[in-house]
Amino acid sequence: MLQVNYIKENKEAVLAGLAKRNKDFTPLIEDILSLDEDRKKMQHVVDSNLAEANKISKEIGDMYKSGQREQADLRKPEVAALKDTAKQAETQLIDTENQLKQALYAVPNVPFHEVVFGKGADENVEVYAWGERPALSEGKKPHWELIEEYDLIDFELGNKITGAGFPVYKGKGAKLQRALINYFLDQAHNAGYKEIQPPLLVNEASGYGTGQLPDKEGQMYHSTADDLYLIPTAEVPLTNLYRDVIVKEDELPIKMTGYTPCFRREAGSWGAHVRGLNRLHQFDKVEIVQLARPDQSYALLEEMVDHVKHLLQSLGLHFRIIRLCGGDMGFTSAMTYDFEAWSGAQERWLEVSSTSNFETYQANRLKCRFKGSDGKTQLVHTLNGSALALPRIVASLLENNQTPDGIRIPEVLVPYTGFDKITK
Repeated sequence: MLQVNYIKENKEAVLAGLAKRNKDFTPLIEDILSLDEDRKKMQHVVDSNLAEANKISKEIGDMYKSGQREQADLRKPEVAALKDTAKQAETQLIDTENQLKQALYAVPNVPFHEVVFGKGADENVEVYAWGERPALSEGKKPHWELIEEYDLIDFELGNKITGAGFPVYKGKGAKLQRALINYFLDQAHNAGYKEIQPPLLVNEASGYGTGQLPDKEGQMYHSTADDLYLIPTAEVPLTNLYRDVIVKEDELPIKMTGYTPCFRREAGSWGAHVRGLNRLHQFDKVEIVQLARPDQSYALLEEMVDHVKHLLQSLGLHFRIIRLCGGDMGFTSAMTYDFEAWSGAQERWLEVSSTSNFETYQANRLKCRFKGSDGKTQLVHTLNGSALALPRIVASLLENNQTPDGIRIPEVLVPYTGFDKITK
């Protein structure tokens, strides 16, 4: 979330940036500044009354020592009244602080200056494209038909044991999944990311730390008995490893990667665009996360973009990179690049990665800071990216590499799969 002092010192710039999200945040920002003033006044009442009570208590103690017992007893009600006033103000202070926190939670991140105005996906900016659309035969099939034909994934069996959106991977379908995971992890390791295997459930504090709560609460699976949430992405546990931590400046950037299943309710999703692997409730993903110095974070964002770009090129997928406009960007992001792979049989783009810089937005919630050479502490910048999410990668690979006698496996994956073609 944004810092109150930053909002106060940069009010006009904050409002101008938030306007890119196609909503007037002026009333909310004014409420935040007003609540902060109320908080300061109440804090002053608490502090001044307690200070005065302590001063009089000391004077009463001196009176007792000098034998002025009656005068000392007469002053005791003063102390009680001051403490009572302080206690009432402290109750109001706690309530005001909670109101202020909830108001700050309702403010999204301020878009980076390169982010353009726009209401939705149609106004995103294409910044890069690679490869050509595959020339497929007239009888090309979408991946859900290929999956059934080659017995790779069973959606009906997954629906039987769990529900829709929880597929069962079988045979070469399961091996392809494992091959992609291992390949992506190896590539992340080669790029200097430390592999972490985190928990798949997180507590409420972790959800608030990275901004999934309260913004995306309805999209997360919640175990109410234990008040734990199934992770929507490895970003949540990986970034929360550094919640309430002060790192040394020379430790930055901190680069982490992790493979996890991801769980998303995706409430309200239906239609042809979510058929097959296009949208699932459980899917596998390799994530890359960085904690960085503020002056280095945008250079590191480009480095992460290049990493994802390399993965897609090595798989031979035709793809493009989109810089999201303000109206299409996630709540916590300052700037986001989406990667879209071409689906040869569906003849449309499929989002396969989202790579973002959150600047200090998550770090302020996490209280994740670093100590500079001057001895002062400041918030880190956090970044993350999908490298990569598997379902739509698999969908694109199956569709784009189909031939009359089987489905070709990209050369870089053959050492991981042990086969170069999927046949019946």
